[in-house]
Amino acid sequence: MMRRFFALLGGMGTLATESFVHTLDRATKAERDQDFLNYLVFNDADVPDRTAFILDPCQPDPFPALAEDVRQASELGASFIVIACNTAHYFYDRLQATTTVPIIHMPRTAIEWAARHYPAATHPRLGFMGTEGTRESGLYRKLAREAGYELVEPEPLMQERVDELIYKDVKGGRADRVRYEGVVHELLTDYGCDAVLLGCTELSVLNEAFPLPELPLVDAQAVTVDLVVRRAKADQGK
Repeated sequence: MMRRFFALLGGMGTLATESFVHTLDRATKAERDQDFLNYLVFNDADVPDRTAFILDPCQPDPFPALAEDVRQASELGASFIVIACNTAHYFYDRLQATTTVPIIHMPRTAIEWAARHYPAATHPRLGFMGTEGTRESGLYRKLAREAGYELVEPEPLMQERVDELIYKDVKGGRADRVRYEGVVHELLTDYGCDAVLLGCTELSVLNEAFPLPELPLVDAQAVTVDLVVRRAKADQGK
């Protein structure tokens, strides 16, 4: 039986979860099988759409499915849990209340990383790319304000372009470099942003496929992976 492992709650969507795992395994910098981390992946593709519910509570509620995944991960003995979906953190407090196992908070991790690398004193305008559900939840808006940032959220037509990147391109199994880079550059130029936050794991898929290391980007998934690797290595003695 595997001991000393963490649990990754994914399937929201599956390609984003694959990207999380790829990024995690590369960041581990293993030289042999035993150097890799121990983890379980819950690729629960049946979790209802988070944005649909946040925008319309009459839609199917994702919380019961997420809570069941948390319950199973806890009973199996996970040392901590990470959720590979920014929008699902709308339910974070309720999910954490169901278990004594710590759940990593991806949005908080991203803002803390931004504050260290692109501090508000020098990068006050933080552009946001994410789902309409995450925007509506105010998750990043609150955290950014507390860290001293002005969170710059796209206007409706720009948000439609972000939605296309998330739902049509990545969730649809495609990836378009030109559309992705176009939105990022427009936030930095036309919107006058000092840095851009990728607050959706589907956007992290695009960042993995088309990295832009010369630009001031905060990839919520990538920085959470770094935290997970450090924490898991400490827990697992690797």
